[in-house]
Amino acid sequence: MDASAPDRILPALLLALTAMTGFVDAVSYLALGHVFTANMTGNVVFLGFAMAKVPELSIARSGAALGAFVIGAALGGRLAARIRSGPRLRWIGAGFAVETVLLLAAAALAAAGAGDLMRDPPRLYGLIVLTGLAMGVRNAVVRTVAERDLTTTVLTLTITGIAADSTLAGGANTGWTRRVSSIGLMFAGAAAGAWLLRHSIALPLAVAGTVSGLCTLGAGLGGARAAGGPRERPS
Repeated sequence: MDASAPDRILPALLLALTAMTGFVDAVSYLALGHVFTANMTGNVVFLGFAMAKVPELSIARSGAALGAFVIGAALGGRLAARIRSGPRLRWIGAGFAVETVLLLAAAALAAAGAGDLMRDPPRLYGLIVLTGLAMGVRNAVVRTVAERDLTTTVLTLTITGIAADSTLAGGANTGWTRRVSSIGLMFAGAAAGAWLLRHSIALPLAVAGTVSGLCTLGAGLGGARAAGGPRERPS
């Protein structure tokens, strides 16, 4: 077996995590006071709006999301160094495992209380911090993996690529399948996450954590196959 073959599982794992971004941002925007904990472009814009005293936006909430994301990305940077120098899929799986733990912890925290979350600051900010940390770790890992058109959290360049590489622009439509899949999966994840929020805040977070855990398992199995490598047959 080709030793590089297990790396072919990465696009599928990253597409699954792209869908989970929709779940996380559905929770953060709709239930955590109009912040984004996965999409930092939107969150920085919201922070600017909050500083201009736009109603329903909060400097504290947006700042907490941004700060948690930065800390998570710094922690993920440690794993990124391992990815570059060590067994690739094993350390990618470690990054996904950290995300899994943080998202499941967020689901448990969400399930631990009841009532208006906006009137329960410890639980509210706990959820913002846990999901922000998880997304920061993931983004650092995915950035190091550098799979084309699979950032898992940002679609601006993906949509640009579809248009700029289209036949209308004189392009060859390269990578359109992966790009369209990313957009469709994040859209579906956001819609499903918003629907699950009607039942509880914990449910979409639990789904996101479970899928992240399955991606951890997939990366681990791929890493084990890579570690085995091709074996020579006895002559």
